[in-house]
Amino acid sequence: MVGSHFANATRRHGWETWGVARFSASSRQAAIDDPAVIRCDIMDRQHLGEVFRKIQPDLVIHMAAQAFNGLSWAMENYTHDANCRGTLHVLQCCKEHVPDAKVLIACSSAEYGDVTEADCPLKEDRLLKPITPYGITKVATECLGYQYFHNHGLKVYLPRMFIHVGTGHPPATAIQNFARQLALIAKGKLEPVMKVGNLDSARDFIDVRDGVAAMMTLLEHGKPGVPVNIGTGTAHSIRDTLNMLIKASGLTVDVQTDPALLRPSDEPLLLADISRISGLGWKQQYTYQQTLDAVFSDWMERGGKI
Repeated sequence: MVGSHFANATRRHGWETWGVARFSASSRQAAIDDPAVIRCDIMDRQHLGEVFRKIQPDLVIHMAAQAFNGLSWAMENYTHDANCRGTLHVLQCCKEHVPDAKVLIACSSAEYGDVTEADCPLKEDRLLKPITPYGITKVATECLGYQYFHNHGLKVYLPRMFIHVGTGHPPATAIQNFARQLALIAKGKLEPVMKVGNLDSARDFIDVRDGVAAMMTLLEHGKPGVPVNIGTGTAHSIRDTLNMLIKASGLTVDVQTDPALLRPSDEPLLLADISRISGLGWKQQYTYQQTLDAVFSDWMERGGKI
């Protein structure tokens, strides 16, 4: 989802833009293939190297991952393989084929892990204590990026992305799942019962358009090798988010907790200190309500389908 919005942003700049996606990537399957999307799995080191050798990019945006915190509990081995070894392959290809390129690697707020409300807002120099399989792989991802910056001189940028929300996303996160359920209810395809997990946690949610703009600012004005939070500096609880989406839908629904949606552990609050990215000149453009309205409208257009 973030990669697609990044591609839109780079194309608006007039930059020749190529994408890499697996053949099985559902979000990339369409009746007419985009010729700028190359079918390749980052786990295939040889094929990925051929792509880099052919394209010779000046800028590499690495967003490919098993990107869902909740799924990482059930897909722990794959999460480590895709996120750690996949990132290693990307960095190896950059070092071998495009050593002068700027390389931006998706890091995550899940790296902070075991924090309390008193620890927030979270500064980039605090100790990282991840408590989920996904968070652990993202610490490894960031460390790999720093290693290639420090040892090999690659210009690796390290945005610690807080929760990015936007259109064109599968229902693997709470917001997307809520919006999809509401769209199905609105279209009469589902009974007016919402299945939810933990509603008490709170997150710093950022509109994907704002997040991409922040990362473009980081690439233009920031320094490689320095982690930078990408968030808004404001947190919203999952409960408030659900209520905002329900209000936007105009529906009356029954909310029920589904044990299958509960995780073994869940950070109570993740809130970014955004001093670094703000200091580079970035400012938030979209309100949280505008973001949620866009997501719900997107699911209504999709009819609740993935």
